[in-house]
This record gives sequence, C-alpha cells and structure tokens, in this order.
Amino acid sequence: MIEFDSETLNAYSQELAFCGNSLLDTVHHTGDTGLLHEFWDVFPTFGDEPLAEAAAACKAFADDAERREEAGEDPATEVSVEFTKLFVGPPRPAAAPWETFYRGGGDRQDGPKVGFGEATFEMRQQLRDAGLELSNENNQYADHMGIELLLASIYADRASKGDEASAESLKSFVAAHPLKWIGAFRAAVDAAAPGGYYSHIVALAEALLNLAR
Repeated sequence: MIEFDSETLNAYSQELAFCGNSLLDTVHHTGDTGLLHEFWDVFPTFGDEPLAEAAAACKAFADDAERREEAGEDPATEVSVEFTKLFVGPPRPAAAPWETFYRGGGDRQDGPKVGFGEATFEMRQQLRDAGLELSNENNQYADHMGIELLLASIYADRASKGDEASAESLKSFVAAHPLKWIGAFRAAVDAAAPGGYYSHIVALAEALLNLAR
C-alpha cells in the first residue's frame, strides 16, 4: 500500500467517493463535476503514473464534452443515457455493477444473472463490521461497485484521522472485494460503451484501488 500522510489519505478518500457516487446514479443527480475540465486540472494523482494517465483521459473526455456543449449538444444527458444502458437496462444492465455477477471463472458470463448472492451477504457483514447501515434510494444490493468504493472511501477517511485499524481494513477489504473484480467489470463497461464516460471513470477507480495494495 502506498504510504499516505493524513492529508493525502483524505484526498484519496474523496476520490474514491467521487468514483463510487458516479457509479450509483446519473450525473443529473450526482452533479456534472466529472464533465468539467477544471475538476481534472486539480485532481491529485499522488505521483502515480497509472492514476495520472486515467485522470488525463477523464480530462480529455471533459474537454471534448465542453466543446460539444458549446456546439449545442447535451453531454450530460448523453452520459445519463449511457449510465442507464450500462447499469440499469432494460432489459438488464449491459455491464452488471454487482460483485455477485462476477463470481465464477472471472468472466462475467460465468456468474449469476442477478445481483444477489454470496458477495451480497459478505458485503452486508462488512458494512455491519464497519458500523454502517446501507440506506440508498435506489435499493442497490450491497455488493454494488459504487457501494464498495464508498466503503473503501470511509476506511481511507478514518485512516486519515489516525485510525490504524482502518488503514489495515482498507487494504484487506480492497484486496478481497473491489480489486478482485473491477478488471472484469471494466472489460464489460468497455465492451458495452467503448470510450464512454464510465469507461474512463471505472479505469480511474481501478487505478485508485491499486494504490491500496
């Protein structure tokens, strides 16, 4: 795991939260921050090359979105439509956002076709162990990638306040859950919407998770 001081751990926590929230709802509800190049101009990358490359790709997407908006297009709505296609459906998500779906041979086609299974129960317990209760308007399963990223964010935030146990929990949780399946999830997103907004966001999340190794 990269050695962060409290200030950088706090920034790391915020970045994980940004990715987690981005995967839980459309930009019409979470805000269009990720479509603004100014956001990416100041996005900390902690000297990590893969993270810097992922952030640069997000900035390039935002730059293009701003140009298209000036030309009369509506990038925020386009991204919201992409979100629905990828993570909601109908008839089903093009890139299932639940860990349960990827439990199998590592290929998303091997897992169950619903987002409720062993990983869901494990995440429920993980949340209870962290003293948290799942409450979300969309009634998402606990093993949703967005929720896993938010839990990692909470561990990082607690670690930034000097909680050494949370620093260890961050490392072990990331290794046991989101980092195990984000590669397959990213492949599914890339296949369904290559070069899209969420392809960049998931790549960013993967780079962030790798810092917690």
